This record gives sequence, C-alpha cells and structure tokens, in this order.
Amino acid sequence: MGKTLHASPETCAWGYFDTSLPPVLEIESGDTVTIETVSGGPDQIPQQGTGFDLPPELLDIHARAERQLPGHILTGPVAVAGARPGDVLEVEILDVQLRQNWGWNIIRPLAGTLPDDFQNSRLEIIPLDLQAMRARLSWGLELPLHPFFGVMGVAPPPNWGRISTIQPRAHGGNLDNKELGAGATLYLPVFTEGALFSCGDGHAAQGDGEVCVTAIETALIGTFRLTTRSDFTLTYPRAKTPTHLITMGMHEDLDRCVEMALRDMIRWIVQRTGISREDAYMLCSLAGDLRITQTVNGNKGVHMMIEAGMLPLNAATT
Repeated sequence: MGKTLHASPETCAWGYFDTSLPPVLEIESGDTVTIETVSGGPDQIPQQGTGFDLPPELLDIHARAERQLPGHILTGPVAVAGARPGDVLEVEILDVQLRQNWGWNIIRPLAGTLPDDFQNSRLEIIPLDLQAMRARLSWGLELPLHPFFGVMGVAPPPNWGRISTIQPRAHGGNLDNKELGAGATLYLPVFTEGALFSCGDGHAAQGDGEVCVTAIETALIGTFRLTTRSDFTLTYPRAKTPTHLITMGMHEDLDRCVEMALRDMIRWIVQRTGISREDAYMLCSLAGDLRITQTVNGNKGVHMMIEAGMLPLNAATT
C-alpha cells in the first residue's frame, strides 16, 4: 500500500530546491506515493462566493509557509531509501488528477516570450469541468484538459545551495513538458542521499512553449512509483511515454537547448541499439522530432521525441 503526502505548511517548500531541506517522508525504492499539491499565491485565487473550490490548506500555506525565493509551491521532499549520488531516480507517473474546479493564468509586463508587447498585467480565473475534463475560456472556447506536473525534480547538487524553482536544470525542476502526464516515466540523476523528490506547479492544460509565462495553473494530486536505478547513469533528465523516448535540453539559448537534446538522443539510441553514432544522427534527422518545451523560465527548453518501437533494446537499459 502506498503512502500519501498531504500538502501543508510543514510539507511544502515555497519557491526553492535545497539539498539541505530535510525529507518530510521516506519510502522504499519501488514503493508508490500519492502527493497532493497546491498552486499560486494570495494574488492568484478567486474571490470568495464565486463557487470555486479552494483546497483548505492553501490559505494556511500562504499564512505560515515562508516564501524563500520567487517560484512555485512544492510538496516534498520525499526521500527514497538507498538512493545515492550517481544513481538515477525512475519516476513512474501512474496517475494525475485535478484537485479543484478552477485554474489561473497570468500575463505580466516584462515577462514571457514577448516581454515588451503586453504592458498590462492580467489574471484570468478559468473554470474547470472535472467531469467533462474541459476548461471554459472567457470568450466561450472549451479547451480539453491534460493535467501534468510542471515541476518534478530531485535535490540539486549540494554546492548549488538553495535555488529557485523557476529555472529547469540537471536536477529536473520546472520542466513544463506536457508529455509528462499519467503513463510517462521521468528519469532524473541523483545528487544527494535519498534523491529528495518534490513536485508541484500543476497544469490542467498547456501548449508547447507556455508563451505567456503560465499554463492553466491548478492544484493536482499525483501517484508516483519512485525507484532507484543503479544499472545506468545520467547527467541530465530523460523521459519516456508508452510510445516515445524523450531527451531534453535547458539553456538560455535555444540553439544550445537543441544541441543538448539532440546529443543525448544520439547517445540514447546508440546505447539501446548498438548502431553507430552516424546512423543514430541520421535516424534523428529522419524520424526524430524537436519541440520547444517552454520559452519563459530563464533557461528555455527543447525536447526531442522519437518512437521507441523502432529502437529495439540490445541490453538491459531504458
């Protein structure tokens, strides 16, 4: 039976990752954990009496959890017994569910992909139909919902100290990759004892790019199986869905993001199949897809996808 981690001022860190943050829960490798998350600060909640559900712990977190850095409210960290630096944490995303009937989206001057084009701040509270799994936008469009966690990460290297949740890096974090919903698996390099997994930044729907800074931000509950892998190593996050392999690049320069994601996909193809680097490079050109993950987190993101079915395993690997 898996454990459940509820969101509260005692189990949430607001705005940061930090290796020195003690775990709020410990599980064995291969166990499941269900994690509740919340989203947004006091300025991103609907007015009272509007009929929207408010997770009861959200106001308590606002009142009692200190906001250390600009960033997201994360639930965790969860320690995985036996995980050590150099291992890989396998994060199987078994289920993702909405926790409330609304989400929010903001536009801010000097932020987003077009920082100078929109000079007025705007907050939109977006109704969510949890039965039909659709959002109703203010001009009447109904948008299908595909919930996922924008932030999933382990503790960063100890020498980094306390870092904001906004920039995605080698430890994962604010990946904002809409492919990482229920059924996907994320692989993260481990930098500290126990790995220390946290998640948050729930999204009900998002387009590749997340161009205005925010998706439909909302509260989610997710169930994960966390497994320590010592049979291979990683220096950067990877993922897979039931149909595709995914590599990632995060950097201020999109060209560098492309190079990072492509190089890692070539490496992964060679590891899985034993074909040459030249053949893998050619295959990426013929069958791989480069996609812009997000362009708004300081470190931008690009991910590369290729169908796993054309890459039969030649050894025990991912």
